[in-house]
Amino acid sequence: MKKELTVVKVGGAVVEDEAQLQQLLRDFIAIQGPKILVHGGGRRATKMAERLGIETKMVEGRRITDADMLEVVTMVYGGLVNKHVVACLQALGADAIGLTGADADIIRSVKRPPVSSPLTPHLIDYGFVGDVKKADGAKIAHFIDAGLIPVIAPLTHDGRGNMLNTNADTMASETAIALASLYDVTLVFAFEKPGVLSRPDDDTSVISTITPADFQRLKADGTISGGMLPKITNALAAIQKGVKRVVITSAQAIGKDGGTVLLPSNL
Repeated sequence: MKKELTVVKVGGAVVEDEAQLQQLLRDFIAIQGPKILVHGGGRRATKMAERLGIETKMVEGRRITDADMLEVVTMVYGGLVNKHVVACLQALGADAIGLTGADADIIRSVKRPPVSSPLTPHLIDYGFVGDVKKADGAKIAHFIDAGLIPVIAPLTHDGRGNMLNTNADTMASETAIALASLYDVTLVFAFEKPGVLSRPDDDTSVISTITPADFQRLKADGTISGGMLPKITNALAAIQKGVKRVVITSAQAIGKDGGTVLLPSNL
C-alpha cells in the first residue's frame, strides 16, 4: 500500500500577503504525511520589474519572458519568494528545502515555440517560457524520504544551461503526476476563492465536481474563462494520469472538505 502524499500549489496573491501566507503555512504543515508546496509569485515579479524599469508584457494573461524579464522572475521566484517561504516553514519547525526545476534536474522543459492565437494576426513569441518535458518523481522522492518538504518555484531548465519561466499550475500538476506511481497523491490548487464558481461574484456558487465533459460545457458557455482555464486543464490532466484526487479550493481550506473536486471521465 502506497503512502499518501499531498501536493499543494498556492497562488502568488496568497504568497505575497504575509498574513495569508503565515496562515496557509500553518495549515499546510498540519496536513498529515509527506507534502510538497509549489508556489507562484507573478505579482511580486511585476512589481520588481517596475522598480527596475523593465516593462511587463502580457498576452492573454500570460507573461512574455524576454531576457530581462527572465532575470527578474529567476530572482523573484527562485530567490525572494522561494527562500522567504522556506525560512517561514523553518520558523514553524518544518524542515523545508527550496528548489527550482534545475536543482537536481527534477523538472526539465523545452522552450515554447512561437504559437498562433485567434486573438492576434501574428505568432506570439513568449520568450524564455518552458513547457515541461519531464518531472523526475524518483529524485523528488529522495528529498521527501530524507524528511524534507520540497518548496518548488515555478522555474525549470532546458538541460543546456538556460532557465525557463514555467506556469506554476503546470509545475504542480507535473510534479503530482511524476509521483503518482510512488504515492497516493492528492493535488490541491489553493487560491483566493472557495473553488470554481458558477457566478464569479458569488463565493457561495461553488461547483462541487467537474468532469472533462463538464469542463467543455462550462468553457463553451463562458462560465469558466481566463486564468481558471489552464488551472482546470492541468487538474484534469493530473487526474487522468494517475493522481488520486485533485481539489481546487481556498487557501484557508487546504486539508479540509469542500472546494471543487475534479473527476475523471469514466466516473
